[in-house]
Amino acid sequence: MPLEPSPPDRSNIPPKVRSASIDRPFAWLATGWADLCANPIASLAYGLLFAIAGDVITIFAWHKGQLFIIATSGFFLVGPFLAGGLYEISRRRAAGQTSTFFSSFAGGRRNAPELTMMGLLLAMIGLTWERITTWLFALLAPMITPDLLELLAEIHLSTDHRDLLLIWIMIGGALALFVFSITVVSVPMLLDRRVPCGIAIRTSLRTVDANLLLMILWGAIVVILTGIGFLTLFFGLIVLMPLLGHASWHAYRDLVE
Repeated sequence: MPLEPSPPDRSNIPPKVRSASIDRPFAWLATGWADLCANPIASLAYGLLFAIAGDVITIFAWHKGQLFIIATSGFFLVGPFLAGGLYEISRRRAAGQTSTFFSSFAGGRRNAPELTMMGLLLAMIGLTWERITTWLFALLAPMITPDLLELLAEIHLSTDHRDLLLIWIMIGGALALFVFSITVVSVPMLLDRRVPCGIAIRTSLRTVDANLLLMILWGAIVVILTGIGFLTLFFGLIVLMPLLGHASWHAYRDLVE
């Protein structure tokens, strides 16, 4: 039998959040790995799509260094939303259901309007990041080469561009931290429950506030594993993105009542 949709939550009161021990991310990764092994075809299909998207970006933006940096760094901003199908696979497994790649799309229909609002918010943040990056390059390094390798060499080796690198990292880090804080449990929560987008975001912020050190560790793990995926020419994402997606679902279930 197909999963029954979660009953509507008409309350505007955010759910309670839990405090968890600092070692919980490793348990999330372990249960995420179990979800991946239980549904390998569906899970790895998402990972393959992430890897293909990364390689396509590399092929077409290799000689457009600024565009490549915007696209790859923007991945961190929209990644939580793109992993929605992986959350659904984990949700179905917890209910005793197996999943196919196509059945994992069903989760988006339960709370489609609010998920759409979240997607638009993340798209606006991504567009803002693109505009900020373009403006910084135009203002601080108007003559910088568009080739990716030469661009990286210029930024890292030339003192003329150190200010660009520092400002770019600071602004990008602040945006990434903001996106992580508002999405760490909100996107799986919107997929799991019929709650307003604002309630989900508030719950996510309260979760981060109640588990600050834990969230710092979890965010570092996400960045490190995603970075490994990038360094393997995106092929590592075939496994690492499903692992992180499933683990993120278990983080939500662990931290939100």
